[in-house]
Amino acid sequence: MWTLSGFADEISPDLDEQCRVLNELGIGHIEFRSAWDTNVLDLDDDQLKAVAMTLATHGIRTSSIGSPIGKIGIRDAFDAHLARFERALHVAEFLEAPFVRIFSFFVPENDTPDAYRDEVLRRMSALAKRAQGHPVTLLHENEKEIYGDIPSRCLDIVESVGSPQLRLAWDAANFVQCGVRPHTEGYQMLRPYVDYIQIKDAKLADGTVVPAGEGDGEVTATVAALREDGFDGFFSMEPHLSAVGQFGGFSGPDLFAKATHAFTAILEDQGIDYR
Repeated sequence: MWTLSGFADEISPDLDEQCRVLNELGIGHIEFRSAWDTNVLDLDDDQLKAVAMTLATHGIRTSSIGSPIGKIGIRDAFDAHLARFERALHVAEFLEAPFVRIFSFFVPENDTPDAYRDEVLRRMSALAKRAQGHPVTLLHENEKEIYGDIPSRCLDIVESVGSPQLRLAWDAANFVQCGVRPHTEGYQMLRPYVDYIQIKDAKLADGTVVPAGEGDGEVTATVAALREDGFDGFFSMEPHLSAVGQFGGFSGPDLFAKATHAFTAILEDQGIDYR
């Protein structure tokens, strides 16, 4: 049975409102990125206790920490960022999250990504090494404008680092916005390393983000392939239907629900059980 989760800060900055809507939609997990307009890594321990209590009250568990680790320039200082990663590991353990989302650093505009390969791999290896001994798996997300934005470079990262604690999150919309047809061009290549699915779609013509199944992200084909492969994991709603920024997006309760229903309709049409 597949498990729904979501970036509930796309619903509201207020955590109680986030949880209320998740409950209404029957989503029992959260990909925790922010609450009260504060990034998850900037919440202090007292605030984290309040988060844990609120989630428990609503019967919601944490699927992943939606951290911003790796969302800095590849030329930016890394030592302080690596120290910030320690906070991500702490938060994941505190909220009992099995995954932490990370990125592979923004490449300067008009530069060749391959010119930064060695430094990217050094940094990604350092993150994976720091994660050793912690009960967590790092998920590299294919964000646009970072080194690992297209399938071949995502594969390069995970195979070159070679850590069992570094896996891939699949984001179809981000691939589309890089000119990639996700299932056609990336599925067979990346599937052995994909542990987590982000749900949003986009149009190749202009990159506009749309509900699952309404764009060129080949969501239906990917869902069918995952079913055939016996995938058993999280599908995290990240609609981005109202606003998009470097560190997140926003949809509001109604559009978040619309995006969720679009995706669950695909599952139901294929006879896939989910919770």
